[in-house]
Amino acid sequence: MPTPVLLLAALFAEGSPEGRWTHPNGSVTVLISECGGAWCGTVVAATDKAKADAAKGGTKDLIGTQLMSGFTAAGEGKWKGRLFVPDINKRPRAELRLLDANRLLVRGCMAGKVLCRSQTWTRAD
Repeated sequence: MPTPVLLLAALFAEGSPEGRWTHPNGSVTVLISECGGAWCGTVVAATDKAKADAAKGGTKDLIGTQLMSGFTAAGEGKWKGRLFVPDINKRPRAELRLLDANRLLVRGCMAGKVLCRSQTWTRAD
């Protein structure tokens, strides 16, 4: 079994999604960090509208909610895991792809790969 140090080294070997990222419309900022040998993203800032939309979907406190979980390497600059979409209370399979140092493609699919949506998030650091 690899040691935690080796797991972290593997995470950083292909580039990293680590950092603060902002939704394309600026409504949510997520902090992506290492969690248990994978990448996870937690909401650190949100507009009142984003909070209200999340509440309608059943997420009472959007700040602190983990939107991205279990993202592991799936190629160079690419990770696969799960997204949480709070306004519809669903956890589709998803992919993160680092386009460059300041742009992250976030793609989630429901119903297999039939219903997919992509967004390009920007680095907020």
